[in-house]
Amino acid sequence: MAESPRPRIVALTHEFYPHRGGIAVFTAEIAAAAARQGRDIEVWAPALKPGVAEPAWPFRVRRLAIGGTHSWMDQWRMACHIFRHREQWRDAILYVPEPGPLLSMLLLQFFDTLPPGRMVITLHGSEILRLALRPLTRASARRLFARADRISVVSRYAGRLLVDLFPNTAGKIVLTPGALRADFAHAQPPAPRPAGARLIVLTVARVHPRKGQLRVLEALKALPSPLRANLEYWMVGGHGKENYEPTLRAAAEDAGFPVKFLGDIPDAELSPIYAQADIFAMTSMPHKLSVEGFGLVYLEAGAHGLPIVAHAIGGVPEAVIDGETGLLVPPEDPAALTAAFARLITDPELRRRLGRAGQTRALAHTWDDSAATLFDAPAGPDEPAPAPSA
Repeated sequence: MAESPRPRIVALTHEFYPHRGGIAVFTAEIAAAAARQGRDIEVWAPALKPGVAEPAWPFRVRRLAIGGTHSWMDQWRMACHIFRHREQWRDAILYVPEPGPLLSMLLLQFFDTLPPGRMVITLHGSEILRLALRPLTRASARRLFARADRISVVSRYAGRLLVDLFPNTAGKIVLTPGALRADFAHAQPPAPRPAGARLIVLTVARVHPRKGQLRVLEALKALPSPLRANLEYWMVGGHGKENYEPTLRAAAEDAGFPVKFLGDIPDAELSPIYAQADIFAMTSMPHKLSVEGFGLVYLEAGAHGLPIVAHAIGGVPEAVIDGETGLLVPPEDPAALTAAFARLITDPELRRRLGRAGQTRALAHTWDDSAATLFDAPAGPDEPAPAPSA
């Protein structure tokens, strides 16, 4: 008997190239994996700005007249596109990989716009908290989740959070952890450090309080002067909100070691930056309703053979294995963070051991596995165990 054809997939996203955050990477890599598996997938994404060229994707991309933010205007524009083209996916799987389109759908679901039983959603962490904050959005999200065929989470932490706040999702949850970006698949470990050269501590993240650059800087400043004299701190990342960068620059003035603000580095130039570093640090912090659901950048650093220093928060312990690929410390213990840096700075063999394990860990999951889980496997086997409610 002939095998029935796979349904077409339409992925809706506000975060996509040239945006380079973790969700944009997740969406592009899942779409590429689905295409490799012979699926017919099309990504509906924000319009390109003038002068930005469209890469040669292995899947189709339709650019929409939206700006790619989570503003009310872009939500409304996305909702209009969904409503206008609703007949085009009556026989397709509608895939929602991030919260932008999800917010647009909270209202549309009441107008028979969304295909029943043909919707797959991915949740990363922070949006779960935001959807549960207000009674109206919580009730609307609960109803929307009930219409979904499958809901994926990027970590068991996010799965537990989802079940605690939206118990009706428990039977639909599958785990689709992040994997290594395709362009870092053949990353090389750091070259041997020349005698007398400073050790480089590197953070790659948007400049934002949640990413914890200030905590790293303060921890390094608290090191004994002989250790501080032997290091540099490099920060890669574009400007964030909340006037955070001026605070970082002020803190760097009396650091006692060089602090470099490298800005937003193009993807093609990131590997050489990683290759010059000795330690990777991203100490994510609790910040308003934002949480680190997993952290793809930890896999990138691990792929380049870098030992990691991070806070044990959110889904980070699933990306960084304490004592195996990096050192995790509680976010409320600055002294422990300084001690972790001191331990790595003074123990080159530990750095090498953690870095080697990080390279193996970075390849533990694949985008192909996640795509199959999203679009083929029935919900259930990979369901994260729910945590008891507080």
